[in-house]
Amino acid sequence: MKKLNLYTLLPLLLASLFARAQDIHFSQFYETPLLRNPSLAGIFTGDYRVQTVYRDQWNSFTNAYRTGSVNAEYKWPIGRQSDYFTTALQVLFDKAGTAALETTELLPALNYHKSLSNDRPMYLSLGFMGGLVEKSLDMSKVTTNSQFNGTAYDPALPNGETILSPNVHYLDGSLGISFNTAYGPDNQNSMYVGFAYHHLNRPKNSFYKNPAVELDPKVVVSFGLKSIINDYSYFTIQADWSRQGPDQETIGGVLYSYKLTEETDLNQYTFTIGGLARWKDAFIPVIKLEMNSFTMGLSYDVNTSPLTTVSNSQGGFELSLSYTGFLDRENAKYRVLCPRF
Repeated sequence: MKKLNLYTLLPLLLASLFARAQDIHFSQFYETPLLRNPSLAGIFTGDYRVQTVYRDQWNSFTNAYRTGSVNAEYKWPIGRQSDYFTTALQVLFDKAGTAALETTELLPALNYHKSLSNDRPMYLSLGFMGGLVEKSLDMSKVTTNSQFNGTAYDPALPNGETILSPNVHYLDGSLGISFNTAYGPDNQNSMYVGFAYHHLNRPKNSFYKNPAVELDPKVVVSFGLKSIINDYSYFTIQADWSRQGPDQETIGGVLYSYKLTEETDLNQYTFTIGGLARWKDAFIPVIKLEMNSFTMGLSYDVNTSPLTTVSNSQGGFELSLSYTGFLDRENAKYRVLCPRF
């Protein structure tokens, strides 16, 4: 007999709550720049980049969330100027709860970078991202009190829900602006700050086809700073503050990186360790290993919210992979200037 209890219903309740309150997000948020702000596309040293992040959350007490993100960016120089475009694509998949609430997003993006200096990398960027979002629910896996016959769970009974369609499709759009620059000796230090406004069109996303149910716009303020300590080490600060409807989130932290080899070597390795914190929710230790153009990162959420009593402080595991490459453009490896993040 399948019982109606907290562990059966909680994933669906959590999925419904977070679908209303907040967008899908990652602890290694700096590895998903387009989800933060479309104007952060292309702010890296290289001509193209592909990143992927996989998150497995709250499986310590139930089958709750599995989320995957893939984004790709490609830079297009404009003539012989320092301005350039970045074209990008964000793909996102999320599966939540026993009821298998699935979300798939396919979002192309375009970002224009206007150079503000001839002496060093300094850009003002304006980016737009928009595309298709699909959400679906497996009603065969939904159990409700209406299916309790007084003594036991009876799957033959109707669940009492008036969902008109288990599938929802809508278009979504985001707009962002950012400023980034390099400074210090040989322009080795860099920073950026950005502002984004998501869900410009306030898309409808109700399974009940209720026109009053729509996504609240989301505001995101982002900041990043890379500061050189010496020839072999540096630290990086990353932070985001976001607000969507009545809910807000603050996440940030510091990463320390040490170069295991000299930059002139053919094989360049950098090891990074640090910690992030999601305010009133989780502490997140992080490690990364950069191997030439390839980077791998691992993080784990140590839950500190009231959910700790159920999760035993266990939260979400994340794995990120990134590859950055260069193209031979007019025999100039660094044809497009940008801060070294």
